[in-house]
Amino acid sequence: MSERGFTLVELMISMVLGLVIIGGATGVILANRQSYRANEGLSQIQESARTAFELLARDVRQAGVTGCDSNGRVANVLRSDSGALWWQDWFGIRGFEGTEEDSAVEFGAGAPPANRIEGTDSIQLQGIEGTGLTVVQHVATSANFKINVPSTAIAKNDIVMVCDFDHAAIFKITNYNSANSTVVHNPKESTDPYNCSKGLGYPVDCDTPGAVGNDYTYGPNSQLSRLKAVDWYIGDNQRPAEGGRSLFRRSLSGAAEEIVAGVADMQISYREAGETEFGPAAPDTVWSNVNAVMITLTLNSVDARLSTNASENSGRLERSFTNIITLRNRVP
Repeated sequence: MSERGFTLVELMISMVLGLVIIGGATGVILANRQSYRANEGLSQIQESARTAFELLARDVRQAGVTGCDSNGRVANVLRSDSGALWWQDWFGIRGFEGTEEDSAVEFGAGAPPANRIEGTDSIQLQGIEGTGLTVVQHVATSANFKINVPSTAIAKNDIVMVCDFDHAAIFKITNYNSANSTVVHNPKESTDPYNCSKGLGYPVDCDTPGAVGNDYTYGPNSQLSRLKAVDWYIGDNQRPAEGGRSLFRRSLSGAAEEIVAGVADMQISYREAGETEFGPAAPDTVWSNVNAVMITLTLNSVDARLSTNASENSGRLERSFTNIITLRNRVP
């Protein structure tokens, strides 16, 4: 009768071969899983970069836009007894280096806007919001405008800009009657900031005692729009498990919104008209001449342990992206 079954040696060889096959299959599965996580991390970085630059570029392109070709002539009647607000004066665009204090946000790890990361640049931008409304009549002596249609885009206490081809003016709406489409801009009639004068002529002198401003009447077809002022910066999002940094945007209303998570750094340089090179924000930068901005964003993956170097930044993937954005109002 012939012998059947396995010898001990054959059994051990079979077990070893089985373990090798299982180990290989497990290795392939783990490698595929890690590759999937890495690809997902790269996709997240790329999508975050696209979102960040798309939203940032919208504000940069509109910086300095008044709605009319007013050649930078802006009469600003806003004043405040409690100190100037960061957006109160007209500047269009201005930047801050990583160690320079930004008047809109503070360095720290607190709640926004007191959460700017030191060493990262920030940028302030001003312009108008939306397409604006058309002025039908301006009664300067009564400090009111008639606009072409009733609108929900403006309200009492809004900060607005009116312009024609001579100059623009910034003021606060002290009353708005939607029934007859009347915008009122009386002086010293509301809380800070307030209008120092009902005269909207250029230039305005609100700092001299007794000054009442220059009388000026805006003609029909002048444009009236809400003023937009934003500050873009890198802030502490108070989520250290995800890397702890995000791109934030603070608006004129005072609120700071988290726009994109995982943005670890922002470096900005500027080009002035007539120059060929970009340079950092500096005391001698003539902001009214800046016509292009070069922004470099460094983004990290939200998930850790994706990189081959697990000892650096908890193994997060990191990529840097650079875009050059022109200010539409300042290029030929």
